[in-house]
Amino acid sequence: MSTPITILLQTTIEPVENDWHIGRFSMLRDYLASLSALDGTHLFRVTARDRGALGMPDAVLSTLDASVYDELWLFAVDSGEGLDSTDREGILRFRARGGGILITRDHMDLGCSISALGALGAAHLFHTHNVDPGLSSSAPDDRDTPAILWPNFHSGANGDAQRIEPVLPVHPVLRDPESESGTVMYLPAHPHEGAVIAPACAASRVIATGRSQATGNPFNVAVAFERSNTEGPAIAESTFHHFADYNWDPTRGCPDFVTEAPADGLAKNPRAMASVHCYVRNVALWLAGRPHPGDR
Repeated sequence: MSTPITILLQTTIEPVENDWHIGRFSMLRDYLASLSALDGTHLFRVTARDRGALGMPDAVLSTLDASVYDELWLFAVDSGEGLDSTDREGILRFRARGGGILITRDHMDLGCSISALGALGAAHLFHTHNVDPGLSSSAPDDRDTPAILWPNFHSGANGDAQRIEPVLPVHPVLRDPESESGTVMYLPAHPHEGAVIAPACAASRVIATGRSQATGNPFNVAVAFERSNTEGPAIAESTFHHFADYNWDPTRGCPDFVTEAPADGLAKNPRAMASVHCYVRNVALWLAGRPHPGDR
């Protein structure tokens, strides 16, 4: 009987109903929790939580290295105050002891509390944090929401699927034997994704790109950090909307500050949803250093 991989799904905000609280990632939680190996055992044991009170260290993140978790999926949905220095230290110690991390944010400066999180933070470019002088003055890619400045790559409407392109050689998290290409072909779309790069300070590479529906410009979707003798593996993602209920199924609802009209392309394309599920499963197994154990 295999031991389940323990995953923490965590946001960087306190529980606030009209925001991207952890309850808005319930479909991801339920999908991971539903997966089992051929012997019937659960592949994953999933905990989902928001951060504790601001102004003090988060009780879990600040001591993550001493926890039972194998993986942290961190959804940076704050406006700058979501992590304090003690939280960051706990996360970095967790990775130093081999823990796997998926870390994601969104447009402009949303989630910028992760910007000082070592190499993982350096993978995320923001409007006023980790600034690339050659890009930060760029015109917004999504022209329909003018208040949102760079970065905001328009991959499609919430609820639609975007076609992604694996960067060769194809990374293990992007393999999909059920697809026509043998790779993950789709992820959920979002009108204004953030910017991720492979930082020079770490052994990392871009593994997938998308293409703007507004300008046709390519942009990076995911960056992978391989496991080393001193650090666990990690994935840096351009937007947490790849994992949010609203993007998998817009009927689940969203905060009232979301003004763009949603679509239903993902719901109407079972192959695209299967692609999303394959990617999620692949990431969860890869971050734990597990091969595919005949899961179903």
